[in-house]
Amino acid sequence: QVQVVESGGGLVQAGGSLRLSCTVSRLTTANFASYAMAWFRQVPGKEREGISCVRWPGRPTDRPDSVKGRFTIVRDNANNAVYLQMDSLKPEDTATYYCAANFGGLCGALWYATYQYQHWGQGTQVTVSS
Repeated sequence: QVQVVESGGGLVQAGGSLRLSCTVSRLTTANFASYAMAWFRQVPGKEREGISCVRWPGRPTDRPDSVKGRFTIVRDNANNAVYLQMDSLKPEDTATYYCAANFGGLCGALWYATYQYQHWGQGTQVTVSS
């Protein structure tokens, strides 16, 4: 079973930065390059929000206005990893952040639809204090 593990969350002051990491392991029938990778976030009582998706080869998708210019997704095929660099953090960025893998995914028009992803991490909490 493919395993997705996030790390790097924590408590940070507004204006600060965090870098979340996501590693994928136990790949048995396909290599990491075959997966579209995405970051999502969720706060209690709200739907899971897509932040960005990146496939190989390809460029990351546009981010929602709420994080545009502040969050960047970076893919590292050599290490079966994807990162989310978060700068200029705001209290409203407080959420649980999830990494997801979509085998054969293309990061198409519906990349933010959670049903497209077969494998999810357990989430990492990010708390931004004001």
